Amino acid sequence: MVKLTTELIQNSMQYMNPCRDRELDLRGYKIPQIENMGATLDQFDTIDFSDNDIRKLDGFPLLKRLKCLLLNNNRIVRLGENLEQYIPNLESLVLTNNNITELGDLDPLVTLPKLRTLSLLHNPVSNKQHYRAYVAFKFPELRLLDFRKIKQKERDEANTLFKSKKGKEMQKEITRKAKTFVPGGNLPDPKVTNLTPQEIHKIREAIKNASSLQEVERLTRMLQSGQIPGQKPLQPPAPSNGQQDEEEEMETDQANGQS
Repeated sequence: MVKLTTELIQNSMQYMNPCRDRELDLRGYKIPQIENMGATLDQFDTIDFSDNDIRKLDGFPLLKRLKCLLLNNNRIVRLGENLEQYIPNLESLVLTNNNITELGDLDPLVTLPKLRTLSLLHNPVSNKQHYRAYVAFKFPELRLLDFRKIKQKERDEANTLFKSKKGKEMQKEITRKAKTFVPGGNLPDPKVTNLTPQEIHKIREAIKNASSLQEVERLTRMLQSGQIPGQKPLQPPAPSNGQQDEEEEMETDQANGQS
């Protein structure tokens, strides 16, 4: 992985793209997180972060000029809050082939006032029931979803669905699922598991550095039983045989990775 430094930003390719927008090319460096973007001096209309290892969409300073973000082929599972304060004029966001899972995980994008184009192709969320309807309902100004126009009939049907009694219940369930899993959140209570502050820090680092959503979920289940990755349980849990096998497999994987 390559840290996104000021030097990397300043030395990366910059050019006028076919849309006559000034673009910064940060493709393929395996960057793990967005940072130091103040070094751009807000000189770019488009920034291309494709083919990196970014896991969360955040870390921006105020970039008033930025209109388009390309984040194809990353590992994004979370979208930062209050993005409208930092990229208020963003019009196009391409998140093709990432790991966004729940419909409610998209809600932080609702506050972007000028967002007109959004791509979530090849994200788990795009396979959810009522996916297009939910996006059409929550983003009334959005014009293109997954490079397909949102037609007025589609939007009207979405509004009818989600404004109904059934639709309101669906929205509550969508919100609940989005809040159920947050990487690094919902950690076990140290009073219950007897975890020390140092152990809590180790847990947070393990989840932060997990390489996939599945790994994070497995770590979370282990932690809920009072177990620190790579160590024996602090409190003996009583899992089913399937869960126990899965936890032992996780410990073996980690041990192999450290050897």
